Amino acid sequence: MKRFVLAAAATMLVNLPAAAQTTIIHAGTLIDGIADKSRSEVSIVIEGERIAGIEDGFVELDGAELIDLSDRTVMPGFMDMHVHLLSELDPPRSYSQGFYMNSADVALGSLVYAERTLEAGFTTVRDLGANDVEAILALRNAINRGTVDGPRIFAAGKSIATTGGHADPTNGIRMDLRGDPGPKEGVVNGTADAFKAVRQRYKDGSDVIKLTVTGGVLSLAKSGDNPQFTDEELEAIMSASKDYNFVVAVHAHGAEGMKRAIRAGVDSVEHGTYMDDEAMKLMKRNGTWYVPTISAGKWVAALSEQDGKLPAVVRPKAAAVGPQIQDTFAKAYESGVKIAFGTDAGVSPHGANAKEFVFMVEAGMPPMEAIKSATMNAATLLRVEDELGSIEAGKYADIVAVDGDPLANIAVLESVDFVMKSGRVYR
Repeated sequence: MKRFVLAAAATMLVNLPAAAQTTIIHAGTLIDGIADKSRSEVSIVIEGERIAGIEDGFVELDGAELIDLSDRTVMPGFMDMHVHLLSELDPPRSYSQGFYMNSADVALGSLVYAERTLEAGFTTVRDLGANDVEAILALRNAINRGTVDGPRIFAAGKSIATTGGHADPTNGIRMDLRGDPGPKEGVVNGTADAFKAVRQRYKDGSDVIKLTVTGGVLSLAKSGDNPQFTDEELEAIMSASKDYNFVVAVHAHGAEGMKRAIRAGVDSVEHGTYMDDEAMKLMKRNGTWYVPTISAGKWVAALSEQDGKLPAVVRPKAAAVGPQIQDTFAKAYESGVKIAFGTDAGVSPHGANAKEFVFMVEAGMPPMEAIKSATMNAATLLRVEDELGSIEAGKYADIVAVDGDPLANIAVLESVDFVMKSGRVYR
């Protein structure tokens, strides 16, 4: 029997090919993403890309490769439902670099962010908005082909906004360069545009739809929370999205905009800063998921305190919105709103995604529920719960491990030292 041993964090397995034969992982402690309690001394049997079975005790099979994680806590690969892999906020430079970078430049830069994300234990992400559609889809496809290393990506492509809205790509540009972007560029006005924008995302090859239904923090526009879609536009977006079986996520800080979106039937609300009691009731009634992104809130709040970092129109929004998100999360969790894990990495640093676990637990969520938010909850939001999100027979072998007990100290999830995706060991 071939035997691989993870003796310490310094002893890493890097870029092993997916096994053509059986692989067995001996897990000292297993958190499977479903059960409320962990299990001790378990063997995970893997055939190629998928999990073949879970056995009690440490079993061995002739001819199988053995990965010894008997001193580790083993979990499903984490899933981050809100990232932006093409960039990382580094103001003021990051506000102008788009004018000097081609798609190839953007795509090559994203390789670093994708690798950091995977090495942090996040084997699947939902990329919620990229101005450079060609670059994000090229990154997704290259990862799927195995050309480069990174998490499995469900990409929205270009976010959909209204004229002057949070995802209008011409906000803040000098007048003669603004033009009049339309549905192809992700800007809609009226129901016909709404249908065309969704159909354009389908044509582009997007996996999910992203709307910015209220103002936002980092865009060069005054409001961070005003409603920016009409009821009729949202109903049209959802009608078209259902035709194409898209999961729909909405950026929303203000309560009125998010309530319009929830009533229209969106799948998830991102950020949710000024969510009120009525919005929470609507979310519970409609089964709408909440993706909090506390990490991004804390990051922009810190930047707002540094002179010269953020543009003048952005700074007061960051100071007002950023510090609120963790408190909103605490209220939403307490009220029973469904929560899926998301960081808005790209605003906060890539590779630091697991810090969100710490923020969630600080706000009152038990560690096991925080882990589930990044495993089965996230998979259910994406409608891929039959393939991902737990360590079960038949699912992809996306598996991570840490030294320590995350149920006792959630911060150990910031130090993942074993990462497998689809049966291949990356770390």
